[in-house]
Amino acid sequence: MNKSRIEAFSDGVLAIIITIMILEIKAPEADSFESLKPLIPIFLSYVLSFIYVGIYWNNHHHMFQVVKKIDGSVLWFNTILLFWLSLIPFATNWIGSQSFATIPIATYGFILLMCALSYLMLQNKIIKLEGKESVLYQAIKNDKKGKISLVCYILAIPLAFFSPIISGILYISVALIWIIPDKRIENQIHTI
Repeated sequence: MNKSRIEAFSDGVLAIIITIMILEIKAPEADSFESLKPLIPIFLSYVLSFIYVGIYWNNHHHMFQVVKKIDGSVLWFNTILLFWLSLIPFATNWIGSQSFATIPIATYGFILLMCALSYLMLQNKIIKLEGKESVLYQAIKNDKKGKISLVCYILAIPLAFFSPIISGILYISVALIWIIPDKRIENQIHTI
């Protein structure tokens, strides 16, 4: 199977996800700076989610740069990833409109956890298909950032019931460790 279709479809879905998120932000009816104040939590949730979607797009792009073959199961694992990513606009809107309240922030964390797990499943499926000699496996075999991310999400979800702020800090921390471009795949390409 040709991987260009999966890349094009994924790019399209991610572009729509970002579009949906910005369309959820309604301009205030008044023309004052004061009227923007209620939008601050909504805008902050948008910024965080935009960064997350950008991180997934970036990593998805890098991963598929080195993928040599795909099959039907890779298509389905990619679809599962896109499903969880497509829920980010819902969670973004909810945490923003509820000023980062407990249940919305825990739900946001659950969706982020499922995005991370589905990305990991997609990655593992590709590695299973291509083997341990593949560029992808060699690049990510010691995936510290991925493991740290999963631990942070798993901790942040129950922590939201005690301190939504701490959960939010954990989500921001994960975004910060991934916002720095991941050079593992690029470094592996240069060694070939």
